[in-house]
Amino acid sequence: MAGNPNETKLVNFAMANDTRRKIINFLANGYRNTGEIGEIIGKTTLDFHLKVLQQAGLIEFEEGTVKLSEYGKMFLKNKTGQNEEKTADFSQAKPVEIAEIRQLSPCIADSSRLRVSANMIPPLGILKLLEPLFPRSNYSDGKDSLIIQKGEIITTIYGSGKVSIRMIKNEDEAKEVLESLKTIINEAIAKGVAPAPREKIRVDLMDIYKYLPQTNCLKCSEQGCYSFAIKLMSRQLTLDRCVLLKEPKYANNQEHLQILTAYI
Repeated sequence: MAGNPNETKLVNFAMANDTRRKIINFLANGYRNTGEIGEIIGKTTLDFHLKVLQQAGLIEFEEGTVKLSEYGKMFLKNKTGQNEEKTADFSQAKPVEIAEIRQLSPCIADSSRLRVSANMIPPLGILKLLEPLFPRSNYSDGKDSLIIQKGEIITTIYGSGKVSIRMIKNEDEAKEVLESLKTIINEAIAKGVAPAPREKIRVDLMDIYKYLPQTNCLKCSEQGCYSFAIKLMSRQLTLDRCVLLKEPKYANNQEHLQILTAYI
């Protein structure tokens, strides 16, 4: 199992959920029946979680009981043996300043709010190390960007030094957000050490599904929006496959999904 990219995606999707990790740990001590598992995690979504784990090859069913597969045992053993990463070194980083706000424009999702562009100097080459400084944030290697979410406000810092902020009320609020950003980063640089990397924020399947159009139009070539959400969560397709999200009335949904999928 997990010998090719698609199988690996299924395993990663299966283990990205707290409930499914709880099931796997519960099965570490041996066979369990579905009633026992239901008492631990609740019965409402039990069948769905067990199906995902089975498709990933992590569990097997045998005479009314559930057990870890051989691959599941190996996977759990490997995870248990991993050590925490060491703290990150900031000693070579220089304090940053925020250049003048360069652009204010209406947000696509909400025209009463603003989208702000600014610049951070010097550009940070340590964006990934900054991730633990913010409670809800995610670093993207592909885009070399750090997305930070605080309430409705979404801030993206790029490796080039560009800073983009969405859902801002006015210029004064933008200045407050940028000043707070600068303070948090410079305090970490002054200490010379960043906090240890934390576990990634997990997005639940229903978090994705509720922002999809839910029309089951089949234009994405999937069986419906729920199936689309599953494939999106397991990274087997991308958000742009949903044609309806490109329509103006779904602009708000699309913006939320763009943020959520950054955490997958």
